[in-house]
Amino acid sequence: SGGWTTWKPLWMCGYGLSDSTVGIIGLGRIGQAVARRLKPFGVKKFLYTGSHPKPESAAEFEAEFVPLMRLAEESDFVVVTCALTPATQGMCNKDFFSRMKKTSVFINTSRGAVVNQEDLYDALAHGQIAAAGLDVTTPEPLPTDHPLLSLKNCVILPHVGSATYATRSTMAVLAANNLLAGLRGEPMPHELLL
Repeated sequence: SGGWTTWKPLWMCGYGLSDSTVGIIGLGRIGQAVARRLKPFGVKKFLYTGSHPKPESAAEFEAEFVPLMRLAEESDFVVVTCALTPATQGMCNKDFFSRMKKTSVFINTSRGAVVNQEDLYDALAHGQIAAAGLDVTTPEPLPTDHPLLSLKNCVILPHVGSATYATRSTMAVLAANNLLAGLRGEPMPHELLL
């Protein structure tokens, strides 16, 4: 749009991780990997929520298990890494966004249906939260006229969080091993229990 001209002190500024509180929804394998990568950036405090506390996993980050709404209220960054289940579907909704800080950033790398996208749009459009980064949406891809795509404070990627050759190869082997075990009548080695 021609916005990149000479240096301007506040152009394209955002919020930093240093001295921030990061809330992670779902401190499983991916949630832990996110915390592990963010910790060196000077995050002051990690909060997490999920179906139950995970003290062994949380110890590495000194993360505190809190209810979902407290996580929304206290976090500067909310990172969603939970599985999509009946309990998590639509959990990030109007009530959730209304409790977040106006300066908070919402990031979803889990599944689009964990978020009520209409409520997210309203929160972003009305300045209820500062910004959002989405790697997942419902549907995928979003129609080109979807309102979220019109916002300057929302970045949407085409579900590429796992886009490395090694990760995609691992995913294919995992799926094949599950299929083979199922065909043999054996328990699947990587079954997702809902």
